Amino acid sequence: MRTRDLKFGLYADEQGLYWVRGLVEDAVGSGGSQGSRGSRGVRRARVVGESVVRTLPGSELSIADAYDFLAEQWAVEHPGESSGTRQPLELHVRLACSLRTWRAIRKTVIRTLCPEGTGPHTCRVPWSAY
Repeated sequence: MRTRDLKFGLYADEQGLYWVRGLVEDAVGSGGSQGSRGSRGVRRARVVGESVVRTLPGSELSIADAYDFLAEQWAVEHPGESSGTRQPLELHVRLACSLRTWRAIRKTVIRTLCPEGTGPHTCRVPWSAY
């Protein structure tokens, strides 16, 4: 199995970050909704590393600049509310898994982050994935 990265830009406080980490852990634990299966039919994936990035090393852009649209999204969706301790950050999760399993896990996390799809709604934690 190769290692593959999941990266999510978030506008989150510690509770929001904890929630997103849990979504990733749940998706990895299930191998995504349709991940690759080992010889016994069990999807195989494991987290081999995780980090929260608050600055972009070697870049002129800061995380705040890169994800300023997430802070704007929060302000539009929560008019008059304080953003509290929310800040732009990037969650990096390194997985050991097949490409098919990685895709399934990523799809599961995104679907769980945004269960209402593309229709109008308010995000619990504004996010971006790539």
